[in-house]
Formats: sequence, C-alpha cells, structure tokens
Amino acid sequence: MTSPTSTLAAPPAAHALARAGVTLLAGALFGFGLSLSTMIQPQVVLGFLRFSDWGLMLVMGGAVLVTLLAYQLAPRLMKRPVFDAHFHAHASAWNRETAWGAALFGVGWGLCGVCPGPAIAGLGAGNLDLLWALAGIAAGALAQGWSRQH
Repeated sequence: MTSPTSTLAAPPAAHALARAGVTLLAGALFGFGLSLSTMIQPQVVLGFLRFSDWGLMLVMGGAVLVTLLAYQLAPRLMKRPVFDAHFHAHASAWNRETAWGAALFGVGWGLCGVCPGPAIAGLGAGNLDLLWALAGIAAGALAQGWSRQH
C-alpha cells in the first residue's frame, strides 16, 4: 500500500489540482521576481541589451546559476520528482527553423525590450502598452503554427 502523503498515489483530480496549484505559485513567484528585478520595464531591458545596465546581467546570471544547480543536483538528491515518476531529459534539436525563430525573437526583443514572461508580468503591474507586444508575440506564434501545418 502506498503512503497517503505520496502525490502520485493521490486521486487523479487531487493530483491535477496540486500540480496546478504549484504551477500557479511558481508563475506568481516568477512574475514577482521579474517585477522586483525591473525586467518588466522595456527601457531597463534595452539598457541591459546595450550593456549600459549591469543589474539585469546579475539577475540573469543568478537565475542561470540557480537553474544549472537545480538541474544538476535535483536528480542526485531526489529519488524522483514530486509530480512525476522519473526525471526526463530534453534533447534540443538545432535546425533552420530554430535559428530563424531565435533570430526573430532576438530582433523583436532588441527593438522593443519585451519578451513574453516580462510582458505578462508587466500587465499585472498595470503597463497596458505591453498588450501591443503580446499581440505581436501571439501573431508570430500563430504564423509559426500555420507554417508548420503547410
């Protein structure tokens, strides 16, 4: 018999609810971090991209370091993830579509200083001008989806 505290042993609805709650909490924490680091302000991001604002460089460097450590240490310290049976590896493929997508994302980020996460967090802070950037991001995603179908 499995332990009642085991997440995977919980009924599917309870498991899905717990997973959704953790996802919501992680998203809120991410948005708070973006806001606290001022990454929701396009002019700050553009200063970072021009190498005139080193604050975001430290924030991003810290985030990369924490993520690297988590991805390296979690599988060694935990028998399995909290909401899954085993850890997964994601092998990325570099191809022409990835290169074009990365280039287009970089140009858009450089022109307006906005990427999806900070744009959504910025909406939460009341910056409704970011709706224009999100509309462009959505249009690009839609165009990419249509191009994959044909």
